[in-house]
Amino acid sequence: MTHSHYYDPDDLSRFGEIGAHAPELAKKFFEWYGAVFADGALTAREKSLVALGVAHAIQCPYCIDAYSKDCLRKGADVEQMTEAVHVAAAIRGGASLVHGIQMRNRADGLSM
Repeated sequence: MTHSHYYDPDDLSRFGEIGAHAPELAKKFFEWYGAVFADGALTAREKSLVALGVAHAIQCPYCIDAYSKDCLRKGADVEQMTEAVHVAAAIRGGASLVHGIQMRNRADGLSM
């Protein structure tokens, strides 16, 4: 099938196929993945909000789709989801800015 775009939302439903050529590794991944997202010190809802923030930070459209739905299904509202995205954006922005110190250190060393 040929697509006129890089990201095909229908591919998300095919996630289970990641084990097609490495079934044992996929089995281990899905067991671990399930354990990670189970209730623990954080609720499954809180973990879903974290995942939504991370999805935006790494800019994965599949993850954004999946965790937007998951957050809503687990009782988060759009205000909470939006805050999670802002937290991710702040961390990503801050990380970019703090690397400016590295740039200044390098520039100072080269200009002396």
